[in-house]
Amino acid sequence: MRRGAGAKLEVRELQVDDLSVALTVKRIKNVNLRVKPDGTISVSAPPWVGDRQIAAFVREKRGWIEARRQAAADSPRSLAEDASPEEVAAWRSVVEAVVPALIGKWEPVMGVRAGKIAYRNMTSRWGSCNPKTGRICINVQLAKYPPECLEYVVVHELCHLLERGHGPRFKALMDSFLPDWRSIRAQLRS
Repeated sequence: MRRGAGAKLEVRELQVDDLSVALTVKRIKNVNLRVKPDGTISVSAPPWVGDRQIAAFVREKRGWIEARRQAAADSPRSLAEDASPEEVAAWRSVVEAVVPALIGKWEPVMGVRAGKIAYRNMTSRWGSCNPKTGRICINVQLAKYPPECLEYVVVHELCHLLERGHGPRFKALMDSFLPDWRSIRAQLRS
């Protein structure tokens, strides 16, 4: 089997001072550093870059790493992990109060009809849609974000009644209904 240009050659842990780094050595041109939402640090590097160079790179980026980790820890999604049942209930009441009006606003514009609307405290999704039944589920954690984020998720899920996947047609529909959807989505990813 032929390996692609980005095929992984090696995955291992590298300790840089007090930081644990998930290192992936693969056929790429540059060293890439990422801080995942859970705070873990990952580095991708070409085979010709040694551990000392990678460690120096991580040390050089220490301030940036700490800033990203703090931003992740302070994000609404991270804070939701420690939420009490009362907080989740409060989020639910906010989202339940707003979503029907948003659906009522967008259904005629988009020419769709939503089915049952459900509200859940989800950990990995902002919403979901079953195009066959029209059932839409909205994450109650959206109550912690600016109102345009909730509207974006409603429009996104309603678009799935017109297009199942996230391909070019879906993106074109989102562009036509909510031209600034990408910048709103970015708020949910930070």
